[in-house]
Amino acid sequence: MDKIKDFLSKLTGKTVIKKTEEEEFIELEPEEMHKKGAKIFVKYFILTDFADIKPVIDSLREGYTIALMKIKPLKDKDMNELKRAINKVKRTCEAIDGEIVGIDEDWIIAVPNFIEVFKGDGSEEETEE
Repeated sequence: MDKIKDFLSKLTGKTVIKKTEEEEFIELEPEEMHKKGAKIFVKYFILTDFADIKPVIDSLREGYTIALMKIKPLKDKDMNELKRAINKVKRTCEAIDGEIVGIDEDWIIAVPNFIEVFKGDGSEEETEE
C-alpha cells in the first residue's frame, strides 16, 4: 500500500490520507489535477460485485486512465465472480493493447498502452546494455 501512496503522491503532487476504523484511503483532489493540465487520470475502484467492473472497463476504453482496483471485497465474497471480473478486464486491456498487473493479493492495476508497469520488486535498478 505504501508503494501506491508514493506513486500517487509523485503523480499528483498532493494527497490527503484519511484513516477510518475499517480501512485507509487516499483522497485525490481532481480540481488540482485539472488546473495543472493533467491528461492522465488515476481512478480508484472497489470491486464488491461483478457489475462493479463496468466503470473500470469504460474508463479504460476512454484511454488516459490508470485503474487501481481493490479486489479483496469481491475475493472474500465470491472467487468465481472475481475470476470472471478479472478476465473481463484482462480482455479489455488486450483489446486496447494495455496491461493488467496484480500488485499484491488485494490490488490490481490496469493501464493503457502508453504506460508500462515495471514487474519487479524495485530493489534492483535496470541497467542499459
